This record gives sequence, structure tokens and C-alpha cells, in this order.
Amino acid sequence: MKFARLTRHLGLAVVAFVVVTACGSTSSGTATCSTAKTATSASACGGMDALVAAAKAEGKLNVIALPRDWANYGAILDGFTAKYGIAITSDNPDGSSQDEVNAVQQLGTTSRAPDVLDVGMAVALANLTLFAPYKVATWSDILDTQKESTGLWFQDYGGFMSIGYDSSKVPAITTMDDLLKSNYRGKVALNGNPKQANAALNGVMMANLASGGTLDDISKGVDFFHRLKQAGTFVPVQATTATVKNGTTPVVFDWDYLSAAHGKDVPA
Repeated sequence: MKFARLTRHLGLAVVAFVVVTACGSTSSGTATCSTAKTATSASACGGMDALVAAAKAEGKLNVIALPRDWANYGAILDGFTAKYGIAITSDNPDGSSQDEVNAVQQLGTTSRAPDVLDVGMAVALANLTLFAPYKVATWSDILDTQKESTGLWFQDYGGFMSIGYDSSKVPAITTMDDLLKSNYRGKVALNGNPKQANAALNGVMMANLASGGTLDDISKGVDFFHRLKQAGTFVPVQATTATVKNGTTPVVFDWDYLSAAHGKDVPA
């Protein structure tokens, strides 16, 4: 898959801790259940060793909406389990930011509730009451503009939007208006629903800025996708590794690092 950087729009992802449920005994000075649940840093519950001991005592970690091919998450999840021996339940890996929020609201403090979220900025700022303050060990290294002062969230990675395409199935794309042509009928997709998924919303924003819109007015981006629908080129399917491989979505508005990664999913 090739990807055309016709117009680029930077997007940022946010990490937020929901509920810390790890607990352990106090016989060797490790954190108690209560301490681990309410700690706002590792030092607040006896240091990293105590936090690790408490987490091992619980023995599990619940994550959500973390695709293994996204931001090296596959290696990170495997490395975490290998290092700490803690089983990870990874729910709904292709879920949207809104799906994550819904899971927190629906599962509450049950054993299935997610422990940590990876959501877009807009969703994070609209749901601050769901987050627990926690400052990671490298907190001082994170710029003040990239974190909430009490630890409710911090930005962990970002990317530029791109238009990726399977050059074995469609002609080379040189401008966004190419996507209105019949060559691309039923082939153009977003990574999710723009009303729920940060990646999809930023795809619309990319089109908006390329069409002369502004950050305060996304209407030109919405209009562009309306034109794609009228032309019959837009397909209402969430783009994933599977849909790229099987040819359902040969043209995708997505993060540049995901477009680059899809290069291995299609013929050279």
C-alpha cells in the first residue's frame, strides 16, 4: 500500500487511567488494596516495587481498543506480560474512543471494566469525570501542554493523517478530487465513524483543511464526504487490516503510520 500525504493534519492520542484495582498484602510493606486503588503515583503506594507486587497479586489487566498493529501495541502488550507475568484481557481491539467510554459507563467497577483507555483528545476532554488521576514515572518529562496537571490524562503518541491506497487495485492518487472519479467507486473508506472514532474524525478534518476549511469549521470536510457518497466512491465500512487485505477498502483515510504498516498487507 502506498500513501499520499496530500494534506496532513496532526492528531494526538491520550492515555487515561480509569480505576486502579490492583491489591496486595502489607506483610512486606507492599501496598494495600485501598492504597493501590487511590494512589496517584507509584511512590504514593510504596514505590514501583510495591505497585508491581500489588498488580501481580491481582494478576490481570484489562485494556480496550488497542489493535496489535497500532503504535506497536502488540509488542508492548506481549512485553508487559513477559516481564510481569500479568495476564491481559484485550477487549474490542478495533473499537472507537466512544466504545471505550461506553464500556467504562456500562461495566463500572466490575472485574471486566477497562483499567486504562487510549482515546482521542476530544473524547478525553468530554469525559474527565470517568478518569482517575495518576502520574507515571516519567511525568516530569512530559510537556505541560501535553498533560492534565493532576494526572487525569497525558498525550502518548500522535500521527499525521494520510490517504493510503492499494496501487494494485486503484490508480495513483494525486489530489483528493481524484477520489470523486468512477475509478474509485465503492473503494474509499474511513477508519470508523467520525462521531465516535478519533481517526475517522481526523480524516474528515484532513479533507476539511485541504478544502479550505478551518479548525473551527469542519463543514467543508463534511461536504467533501457528502460528495464522495453522491459519487458512489465512499463505502461505509470501518477500514481495518482485514479489509485492506481482502480488498474491501483499497483507499483509506488513516494515520500515516497505519498506512505505512498496510504496505505489508497488499502486493508491492
